[in-house]
Amino acid sequence: MTSPAEKFAQASATRRHPHLAEFRGLHGFTLDPFQVQACQEVEAGRGVLVAAPTGSGKTIVGEFAVHLALATGRKCFYTTPIKALSNQKFHDLVERYGADRVGLLTGDSTVNGEAPVVVMTTEVLRNMLYAGSRTLDGLGYVVMDEVHYLADRFRGAVWEEVIIGLPESVSVVSLSATVSNAEEFGDWLSEVRGSTTTIVEERRPVPLHQHVLVGRKMFPLFEDDAAESAPGSGNEAVRVNRQLESMARQDWQLDRARKGGGRGRPPKGHRRPQSRHRTPSRVEVVEKLEAEGLLPAIVFVFSRAGCAAAVQQLLDARVMLTTPDERREIEDRVDEACAHLPDEDLHVLGFHELREGLGRGVAAHHAGMLPAFKEVVEQLFSDGLVKVVFATETLALGINMPARSVVIERLTKWNGEAHVNVTPGEYTQLTGRAGRRGIDVEGHGVVLWQPQLDPKQVAGLASTRTYPLNSSFRPSYNMAVNLVDQMGRQPARELLEQSFAQFQADRAVVGMVRQIRKADDALEGYREAAQCHLGDFLEYARLRRELGEIESSGARQRKADRRQDAVASMARLRAGDVINVPGGKFAGLAVVLDPGVVGADEAPRPLVLTASRHSRRLGPVDFPVPVEPITRMRIPKSFNARNAQARRDLASSLRNRAEGLRWQTDTPYRPDRPTERVTDERTDPRVAELRAALKAHPCHACPDREAHARWAERYTKLERDTEQQRRRIEQRTNTVARQFDRVCDVLDELGYLDGDTVTPDGRRLQRLYSELDLLVSECLRRGVWDGLDPAQLAAVLSGLTFESRKDDPPAPRFPDRTTLDVSEEMALLCTDLQALERQHRVKFLSTPDFGFAETAAAWVGGASLDDVLRTTGMAAGDFVRAMKQLIDLVAQVADAAGPGPLRTTARQSLDGLRRGVVSYSSLSG
Repeated sequence: MTSPAEKFAQASATRRHPHLAEFRGLHGFTLDPFQVQACQEVEAGRGVLVAAPTGSGKTIVGEFAVHLALATGRKCFYTTPIKALSNQKFHDLVERYGADRVGLLTGDSTVNGEAPVVVMTTEVLRNMLYAGSRTLDGLGYVVMDEVHYLADRFRGAVWEEVIIGLPESVSVVSLSATVSNAEEFGDWLSEVRGSTTTIVEERRPVPLHQHVLVGRKMFPLFEDDAAESAPGSGNEAVRVNRQLESMARQDWQLDRARKGGGRGRPPKGHRRPQSRHRTPSRVEVVEKLEAEGLLPAIVFVFSRAGCAAAVQQLLDARVMLTTPDERREIEDRVDEACAHLPDEDLHVLGFHELREGLGRGVAAHHAGMLPAFKEVVEQLFSDGLVKVVFATETLALGINMPARSVVIERLTKWNGEAHVNVTPGEYTQLTGRAGRRGIDVEGHGVVLWQPQLDPKQVAGLASTRTYPLNSSFRPSYNMAVNLVDQMGRQPARELLEQSFAQFQADRAVVGMVRQIRKADDALEGYREAAQCHLGDFLEYARLRRELGEIESSGARQRKADRRQDAVASMARLRAGDVINVPGGKFAGLAVVLDPGVVGADEAPRPLVLTASRHSRRLGPVDFPVPVEPITRMRIPKSFNARNAQARRDLASSLRNRAEGLRWQTDTPYRPDRPTERVTDERTDPRVAELRAALKAHPCHACPDREAHARWAERYTKLERDTEQQRRRIEQRTNTVARQFDRVCDVLDELGYLDGDTVTPDGRRLQRLYSELDLLVSECLRRGVWDGLDPAQLAAVLSGLTFESRKDDPPAPRFPDRTTLDVSEEMALLCTDLQALERQHRVKFLSTPDFGFAETAAAWVGGASLDDVLRTTGMAAGDFVRAMKQLIDLVAQVADAAGPGPLRTTARQSLDGLRRGVVSYSSLSG
């Protein structure tokens, strides 16, 4: 029963925040304290930054901003980083507020764009701000969902452009994953947006338990499996499960035994030991999760092919995770969701395989899938009908698909360049999907046992919450012309200095300046300590240092020359040569058994037999000086270096052969001979000059010379370090503004800007938002695409949007000679622009990739989906995504070209591109 005091407090809160009270009444659950605090701040007219774990319900704050906008007669824009998330949020808000009050704006979809609540991708809002769109009139709130995308090196700048460019009257609600520098980001928001409250929620709404699955047995990762005692909860007594540590040690020992203790093969007659700890198969993983009641689950595989293979493995094993009623419902919903797809395309799209897997409760989810397929997987999984989804990490980026369990197959992934370890931030993002609020009492994160798995490493990932948010902002050509047009160059420069990138750089500079001040004080003390009554000792120390550097340089050069000579002499050795090994553990008399020459880039590693009967391969370390054969001897054809008697006989012959020969040097090699450090004055005349200057200097005769020298050396080292620190500060101060100046210099030289004036060519550039915006604009200005037909235009424009997934893609193919000629002209133009960029020290443009040219032309020409996918080998989802990116650019070209034949051609090209499966994916991409 509620007490009178609680009733009074509730009534007071309702009076202070009436809209929040109304909003709370719309939900069938109690809001968490952090949600209430954030909503109260929004209703009070302040901006908020909410940093909270995945699944904690931070979107409630964004939805309250929508509610507040509708209640007060203002507009609210809800921005997301990806179209799929925009589509999902659009459907959620339509369900709550009705289709007449909610709109959607993405790159290829416009639904009720003038509604009071509009869901959009962040790029759309950025473009609105630059265009001065009237849709911004009456805007009161902007929700920036997944604002930590600001760190994305390709798209992150858009978030900062929006935050900086929004009118002051707009309240910004920023929703972020848990980041370690949320307070720093909140301070920046307060600086550029006014009063902003930072709210950080560390607690997960559903406790997360961590496990490791070894074979068919599941072990808790931590000694105490209670979620309250998990790392990050404040209980530092938690330790890694001792059984897992013991298993890791056993595997390590078995691995060493398998390698013969690190010395080759195991002894003859001994079998290679096998590990008792194995990685469970995917079928076993699913069976174990089902037996433990841990479904539904997301299994992260980090490979598209791996996701498809996993589903096929479960189908081959006849795994069935659904009831007959669930199977019928799934099949009906799949048929309904895909009814718009052309019948002739269903087979090539893999529809029947998808339907079979979904009916059994399993599915894949990755970027290569058709958007419509991904959407139906997401809906069925969210509704609890699909039990297991094998996914790549893209699933963790925003889509609302919580599960009871999350399985991570491996803790390494391919990042496009190399296999890298999963970071703590990525691990947190992935396992954050585990535990459905309001459904599950607890969530479960499961890592599969792999060879060389280190349980402590897993524990470190699970317990670390460091995920710093770092700016990726830099001014682009399009940004520059738009800002100069809006406010002039100097105001734009000052505006860019408000970026989060400059804010972070300036904060780092504060600490560096403090260090320099301390260093300056120390330098003054060192200078006094180094003073000499006979003269300027720092000058004398400079002469000593310069002489020492020249001598060291000479010594290094002589050492390199000697090594090169030694390697060359090793390469001349032949089997049967008797040599005197000059250095190393086996120095002395030896005979060459095998020269060991491997290649031009590698030093030889000769196999020798020493006079003391040791057979060893030697390397450059054993030959610090060149070696020459003393004599030669015959190696018996039957000689076996592993036979002890054969070694004794040959060593005896070696000693007899060398007897009477002069092979021992009078002065054995010593690496630290003083003469090695002396530079020949004839080699460098500066040596004699510096030595003379030292002897003539008054401080040379000082009895305390060496004491002064020690202080002078400290002074010099600290002065050098301080100068490096000053240079770093100079590089960080006004970095964004300096980059903006360089971009403007490029635009001035090309005629897009004339001081503070945007030229007609610059106005065309304002409409182009491609990553290669300047190249597109130059092609338009020079008429490179004039006279092309719709298919040819699509082919050459694809080179500005497509990016091959392979490191070494095949040579591009073109539909005809005309497109080849135009592509070569575009590549040459890009080379000229890149040279201009290097001249001005900027780098934006990359070389066009025409690997999609023939495919784009064929599609515009009416080719079937089957023919296109079979020819290219692309996944359906990759094809659709590439087409959407191309459609976006062709639409920009049609807009920027102005009235004329090129605009007509571009629009005809758009009609040819927007057909079939591409047109049916507009609300799913």
